[in-house]
Amino acid sequence: MSLDHAPPDISPKAASDTIDPSAEPTPTSASTPDRRAPTLVPVVPTSVRRGSPPRWLRRTAGPLALLALWQLASTFGVLAPETLAPPSTIASAGADLIGDGTLPSAMWISLQRVAIGLLIGGAAGTALALLSGLSRLGEDLIDASVQMLRTVPWVGLIPLFIIWMGIGEAPKVALIALGTAFHLYLNVYAGIRGVDEQLIEAGGALGLGRWGLVRHVVLPGALPGFMTGLRYSLATAWLALVFGESINADAGIGFLMNQAREFFRTDVIVVCLAVYALLGLTADLVVRALERLLLQWRPTFTGQ
Repeated sequence: MSLDHAPPDISPKAASDTIDPSAEPTPTSASTPDRRAPTLVPVVPTSVRRGSPPRWLRRTAGPLALLALWQLASTFGVLAPETLAPPSTIASAGADLIGDGTLPSAMWISLQRVAIGLLIGGAAGTALALLSGLSRLGEDLIDASVQMLRTVPWVGLIPLFIIWMGIGEAPKVALIALGTAFHLYLNVYAGIRGVDEQLIEAGGALGLGRWGLVRHVVLPGALPGFMTGLRYSLATAWLALVFGESINADAGIGFLMNQAREFFRTDVIVVCLAVYALLGLTADLVVRALERLLLQWRPTFTGQ
């Protein structure tokens, strides 16, 4: 028998050579490696290790650089003030409009028009999408008509709205409602029809009835589509407001722009455009916050 396959020695001498658990450990020799616990190294994100600037700084660097170039071009005469006022003049005009209360009053009136139009258009678009998405009969009766109306440029309906509703607040609100309804209809309808069929079958197997499936499966599955449609609707609402306030408006941000156009006040026009942009950005941030709150159950990729 070879040495590698020899049986273990079970003699008393060998037993006496075994290590007693209660005995104190003897110091190891210098040749024995020192087995210590591994050292834990904290994990640092790649962006931090590379020393990149904060995200808020990166997001504001582009607009600040654009403003700086704009101011330099105006200062050195490359951009004439009659063509486009410099940022310093625009800031001064905005401060004057805020100081005398003109701009806050116009913003409040425009916000009211957008809110009422978005409420009416959103309710109509969502209701039609539910009827068309949950029922084949509703789809046959509603979807074809909505798709035909969707292809008609809603801005081209302004003359008809003026004939039907006059030149008061009604055509402005109707234009906003029409522009927002189609986005919510399309996205909510697509969200309902995009629900996984296996989830419907699983809900039926668990004993959910028709309305139980709609409440617990279909509507939560269509919620991401609703939020996407709401973001598109808000963007369209501000665009429709610009056209709507051109219909004989006597108040609002569009009214300020029309007055500034008559007197060639490019600084006031840019102030109004900046207010439109800020209001739209604020509305988009509100919708994003709602998405994070209502769609916590849906993990998504947020970039690297």
